[in-house]
Amino acid sequence: MRAFLTNTIGGTLRPLANPRMSVGVGILLALVLLGLVGPMFVDVRLSEPISVRTNQPPSWAHPLGTDSGGRELIAVMIAGTPQTLKMGILAGFIGVLIGTFLGLISGYFGGWTDRIISAVTDTMLTIPPLAILLVVAAAVRAVNVESMALIIASLSWMYAARVVRAQTLSLREQSYVQMARLSGMGHMRILLAEIFPNMVPIAFASLVGATSGAILSGMGLEVLGLGPQNVPTLGMTIYWALLYAAFSRGMWWWWTPPVLILVLLFLALFLISSALDDFANPRLRSSR
Repeated sequence: MRAFLTNTIGGTLRPLANPRMSVGVGILLALVLLGLVGPMFVDVRLSEPISVRTNQPPSWAHPLGTDSGGRELIAVMIAGTPQTLKMGILAGFIGVLIGTFLGLISGYFGGWTDRIISAVTDTMLTIPPLAILLVVAAAVRAVNVESMALIIASLSWMYAARVVRAQTLSLREQSYVQMARLSGMGHMRILLAEIFPNMVPIAFASLVGATSGAILSGMGLEVLGLGPQNVPTLGMTIYWALLYAAFSRGMWWWWTPPVLILVLLFLALFLISSALDDFANPRLRSSR
């Protein structure tokens, strides 16, 4: 048990020494602090419609200007960034949780269980996710951040299931797993105590990638107007900018802030995913 804890804690902390991980986590923390500390300096109630004068350019009174709906854009950014992160992380976590569970069951037990789960996974991979997201999101009348996360998570578990299944197929033939079976250890205990700890780096890497994909999918829905109408998010801010022709009207302060925040967010997730991939991928780790 002591060796297991040492390897697990050491393996978890090792990627933190990667410069890309440090930069990515730093950017991500800065965006999180924007939502945590920002309300101390800016009244987030100004993110509601008809709160301030409309179409005001950036000034001392309005640092990021206002939009055509009478919203203070700096308040929208402070209130909307955490909502976008919440949607992405929640959808990514649920999707990876489902995929990891199905991948473990499929790879370990094999047989008809593996055939059924693999068939469902392969079938879901052939269906364009955006088409299903559009149909489901359009059918759900009251869309909020949580329901959007559930919709996206229902279509983002397949890649994690495939990766975990492939790794489980290899691990179940290892000698320590065979010894656990001979000692009378139950299947679920073998999965949780012997196989799952080796999946933690892969699960974390999949989580970061799934979060990035969930944010991108959510952005696609929001830009099409299928996002939460009563909650400020980065995607809905871009949607309103497009709806009111902010580009052609020269209102650069309306769409530039959410685009820049999204660029920083995807950059942070890419750096974190790259650092975790170096750690989780044995070939990359050995080459370095």
